[in-house]
Amino acid sequence: MTLTCLLPAAGASSRMRGGDKLMELVEGMPCLALMATRAQSAGMDILVTVPSLDHPRAVALRTKDFHVLGVANATEGMAESLRSGSSAVHPDSDGIMILPPDMPALKTEDLVALMKVFEEDQTRIVQATTEDGVPGHPVIFPRQLLSEFAKLSGDRGAAKIVKNHQQSVVCVKLKGDRARLDLDTPEAWAKWRASLL
Repeated sequence: MTLTCLLPAAGASSRMRGGDKLMELVEGMPCLALMATRAQSAGMDILVTVPSLDHPRAVALRTKDFHVLGVANATEGMAESLRSGSSAVHPDSDGIMILPPDMPALKTEDLVALMKVFEEDQTRIVQATTEDGVPGHPVIFPRQLLSEFAKLSGDRGAAKIVKNHQQSVVCVKLKGDRARLDLDTPEAWAKWRASLL
């Protein structure tokens, strides 16, 4: 099985009040680079969308073997990242995992757990949930659904695709709330870091 992991990292990080959530240091490296590295360690090809190829986020990824894609119209919302990224998936890839890069509680073993379920039936959508069953991320989409990403718009991500194919969704429970824990404010980052102590 060959799987591509798309990390949509072209957003403005507007809730950080001047900071960049994806450049916050986690385990000694920018969060974006760490999440891409974890996905690569799980055995996936890595595709990262960024605002531009000279953006600090792109610079933080240059020492690794990642495919970094500049998104000219990133201000149009998450859908633009997903449209651009999905169109760049290698033809040999069996599917695409959407991994928001502001979720550092997600570990390599979480990604592997989803990949194993997808490998059993590569026609299904595989979605992570919290321990108590609330849907979250990451989500794996089979290759045959990639064409639907071209129809996305706005800032809602790929939730519409999941909804349209709800009957084919398989859920994988992850520990605690890590499938929902995204860090997009200074307060969220501070609370998460305090929880690690």
